[in-house]
Amino acid sequence: MADGGEPALTTEAWRIVGTPRFGGILVVADHASNRVPEDIALGIDPALLDAHIAVDIGVRQVAERMAERAGIAALLANVSRLVCDFNRQETAPAIIPIASDGHAIPGNDLCHEAHMARLDRFYRPYHAALAGLLDDLPQALILSLHSFTPQLATRPEEQRPWQIGVLYNHDDRAARIAIPMLEAEGLVVGDQQPYSGKLLNATMNRHAEAEGRPYLGVEIRQDEIADAAGQAVWAERLTRVCNAVALGV
Repeated sequence: MADGGEPALTTEAWRIVGTPRFGGILVVADHASNRVPEDIALGIDPALLDAHIAVDIGVRQVAERMAERAGIAALLANVSRLVCDFNRQETAPAIIPIASDGHAIPGNDLCHEAHMARLDRFYRPYHAALAGLLDDLPQALILSLHSFTPQLATRPEEQRPWQIGVLYNHDDRAARIAIPMLEAEGLVVGDQQPYSGKLLNATMNRHAEAEGRPYLGVEIRQDEIADAAGQAVWAERLTRVCNAVALGV
């Protein structure tokens, strides 16, 4: 947080879009950026920075569109998940991944001191900012926004038919409201698909479930939000769903 209690708009680790308000909706996107600071060499083909291993494709644009609406703001990661994965527990090996979907990340083979320095630079400020914002301005609902690839390179036989997945750990209050709403729009909705929120829910476990804060965790299939038209459709849809969920949780 900046001096005077007002949130800074952009830092190296995170940025805020829109104006957070008490009782509003906060979109949290842990994998919204593919930015790699100039002083960090990952040792990978630069083309991979546009792939799903580096960024949740389409999420930044959807979040930014949602944050144009009154009462909605977004806290977005400002660095690639290959630099530091914010949706992991601090002690998880994959927090600074040395490989992802079959691709080695040689620049992340760090000594202990360099590993800790990476966390101090990115991970800890990101989570401190999110915790401070939620403490200062309690939200009616947190939307944890992610996207998933239709097919993993390491599992070519695995098809992912879900257009959106709803994830949660123990607290399924928002999920139970959102899933039938999304299904009513003719969507193929995954309940704990393509991942289980009981396994991959670190940010919401920490900032929502541990504090009793209502949240909705979603994963949108990336081909649904790969262009501006799809991003606009999903921003409008999620805004409607989140407003309804916020009233019901």
